[in-house]
Amino acid sequence: MHIVEFAAGTLRFLETIPARAPADGFIWIYLEREVLPANLPQLQQAAHKLGGSALLDLHLKDLQNRAHPSYYDYTSIYDIVVFRRLATTEEVDAELLGEGIEVDRASALPSFQRIRTRAVGFAVFDRLLITVHPGGCYTARSFIERFLSDAVQSDGVAGSGRNRLPSSPSDLMLRMINVMVDSYLELRKQLSAEMDTWQRELLRPASKQANWNSLLVARSELHKLEDLCEEQNDAMQEWLDTAREQPPSALPQSERDGLLARARDVIEHVQRVVHHLRRMEQGAESAVQIHFSAQSHRTNEIMRLLTALTAVFLPLNLITGFFGMNFEFLPLIHSRHAMWVTLLMMLGVALVVLLVFWRKRYLARAGR
Repeated sequence: MHIVEFAAGTLRFLETIPARAPADGFIWIYLEREVLPANLPQLQQAAHKLGGSALLDLHLKDLQNRAHPSYYDYTSIYDIVVFRRLATTEEVDAELLGEGIEVDRASALPSFQRIRTRAVGFAVFDRLLITVHPGGCYTARSFIERFLSDAVQSDGVAGSGRNRLPSSPSDLMLRMINVMVDSYLELRKQLSAEMDTWQRELLRPASKQANWNSLLVARSELHKLEDLCEEQNDAMQEWLDTAREQPPSALPQSERDGLLARARDVIEHVQRVVHHLRRMEQGAESAVQIHFSAQSHRTNEIMRLLTALTAVFLPLNLITGFFGMNFEFLPLIHSRHAMWVTLLMMLGVALVVLLVFWRKRYLARAGR
């Protein structure tokens, strides 16, 4: 369990829980989900001492639940927010190894099959923020590394004079969530590139390499991501609505307006991800429909060509059938030039039919 104190535009990394929260700042306590049960008494003590109320058992179960969806809940003292972030490459590889999939082969898996998420929990008090992260969470680590980049060690306590530090627990929570949402925005480029590749392959009429299984997996993962982002959007929208309904807090009006603006920005980013996922789903559906339309068009072109060739040979069959009748008296039947005359006549008929079909564009190449 790590403890950080934000006060008067500076921060300190503490070794023990302070007796009280700073009047002009707040305390951030973050810990990994795996060590939460062992640190639960100390965490409850900190919540009661610094926040004014211990965490409810129901909310503690939510924070410990690895598979908990994104959601928002509140009490009269604190808010609970669970937000699912994207898993890192290392986390995905470890999970795939646990599923019996070799990492070397997993590295070649499409990005859609490597999408995994992790739940991050936030307990937001007026002067205290408690965050519960998966092991090695990049969100907490990135903020700590950012704060430590210019920290000064003094008597075992780290101090920093960074500018633009979070002004409240809600501000820090929104910054972390914004970093998580940005990872979804970055994922769009990779997913779009793979989807474009599959679409180009599907739109090739003669393609035999279309990976239908991967496309179905991609559609399924897109549906899951859309549901996930909608849950995120609902959770953040409920938090924003609750924040708007709260009476004016100790924060200055300008900081409160900035906090609400940051929350709206997070919601907008989530909505952008949802909008992009829906466009990708529509693109996948359109690619499948266009693929079958192209196949149908190609089949129609082949049938048109076969029909035209059949029509060309039909009068020739009539001629050969006429001269193949077993009558005693037939025109040219005893002439030494009959074969050549008949061949020339059949060739002329075929050329006339081909010319007519060409003028009517029955034999035109597809796409011209």
